[in-house]
Amino acid sequence: MKKIVYTLSYLTLVLFLTGCSDFLEEDNKSNATAEDFYITAEGYQSLLNANYAQLRELYGNSPWLYACGTDLYAEGRDREPLGLSRYTNLNPSSEGVGALYDTAFKAIQTANTAVYYYDLTETTDVLDQQLGEVRFLRANAYFLLVQTYGGVPLITEYFREPVLSFDRAEAEAIYDFIITELEAALPAVSTGAYQGKVTQRAVNHLLAKVYLTRGYESFGTATDFETAASYADAAIAGQSLDLSFEELWSPDYAINSETLFSVQYDAASVSTDPFSLGHMQTSYFGPYQGGSEVAGDAPYRTYTLCPTQFAIDLFTEDDTRYATTFMTEVYERYFDFYDVENTADLPVAEYYEPAWKATQTERDAYMAEHPDATYHSYGSYAPSVRPSIDYQTIPVRKFDDPGAPFGARTSRRDIVLARLGETYLIAAEAYLMANQATTGLSRLNVVRDRAGVDDATLAEFDIDYILDERGRELLGEYHRWFDLKRTGKLVERASAHHYLVDEENFVGVNGELKILRPIPQDAIDLNQNRDFKQNPAYQ
Repeated sequence: MKKIVYTLSYLTLVLFLTGCSDFLEEDNKSNATAEDFYITAEGYQSLLNANYAQLRELYGNSPWLYACGTDLYAEGRDREPLGLSRYTNLNPSSEGVGALYDTAFKAIQTANTAVYYYDLTETTDVLDQQLGEVRFLRANAYFLLVQTYGGVPLITEYFREPVLSFDRAEAEAIYDFIITELEAALPAVSTGAYQGKVTQRAVNHLLAKVYLTRGYESFGTATDFETAASYADAAIAGQSLDLSFEELWSPDYAINSETLFSVQYDAASVSTDPFSLGHMQTSYFGPYQGGSEVAGDAPYRTYTLCPTQFAIDLFTEDDTRYATTFMTEVYERYFDFYDVENTADLPVAEYYEPAWKATQTERDAYMAEHPDATYHSYGSYAPSVRPSIDYQTIPVRKFDDPGAPFGARTSRRDIVLARLGETYLIAAEAYLMANQATTGLSRLNVVRDRAGVDDATLAEFDIDYILDERGRELLGEYHRWFDLKRTGKLVERASAHHYLVDEENFVGVNGELKILRPIPQDAIDLNQNRDFKQNPAYQ
């Protein structure tokens, strides 16, 4: 028999000691053993379902490792994990450092299980497609790991007995593995429209992002950027951005035509236990708006990952993304924005003045019309040292779930991981880095055209412009830390635009910069390989 892996944290060790029964056998309603069950078509489908379920573990909880300590978000009244947010106290035992390590290796072991049983289960017409989907999911987990921690153990076997000693593979080897997995998955998965399962367009999108990211690395190849552009164009597949930004983020739970891949949630099933089965994306990116006392009237938000002044200033008056991204006018009942067809006569509780209406004349006119509203002047609603009142920062509304139970600490909407607007921006960046700026600019201007803003010019088209455009298009989506790390802009931009971060915060041991996150201390302690090295800034 083969052996089952203990990955590198105590939590994952405990899960794997149970033979993964908590998440691999939940659909096994017979008394069959895993060995008997997974060699049936029904059993292998349940194993595939378990692989998709791991996406909820990877993305459904606190998004600190995806968004903390960047130029777009900072803490408001409540504190974020200090190490991840400010870098000063970032160390292997810091809060939040190990979360992605744990969940990614759990996802990898679930995938390894499915790869192992592929050779044993009964043959079906969809078996090769199922394996392709699993390989995509395994590659995605490794891509999260290598971006965050650098080289990690490369584990591709399905183990059944404890293995407590691991080597650390070089980051280059991890990238090679990811690309091999995705290129093998590409011809196997569905060519159809996205309906919740991996498709070829999703694989092309991820391949484009992997090649783009590797292109910046010291071990990247001369053709990585050009290859990234090619895969991005394959994912675009000639499709234009036909939805308005408002339609794109409509909270109707439907998969729209621009979604290439997402973490799936079911509104009906989540409603049975919303605090356990939903996700947390709706709870961040804005101010506290009340708790149980306003249940059903306003969403619960944590007062963390609030948009910085820099994020707010990225938008111009003609940019249609502004009104969809932010809730600029809050009614006495927040969700009346969605629930009331004609809001013209509703009393306004909070108003966030945009830069382009920041004159005293316009201010006086608005207050005359809405005398009971709290008026937040432009420049006053970005995160700062301990704002003391509710609604002090501007709320991000694009993830709102107005129908969620209890006004929602959790959401039933999908978490969008890959969508067409980002694919165009990946293509723009890849072409720019491949010295084909004119083509890259054309891809970027597709995104700007949908937003209703003027085309960018070749003279202003550079990596900073792309990062700004990604900020406007993707605010609140789980990309920003990776974007800044990939492009080498993390230190520069976080220290310039995050009010709690200075350049010296990034300086670690022996002057090494804290760009990669530290390998979690639990993983180091549990690994019997004493030659397993910590990342340089934390040694």
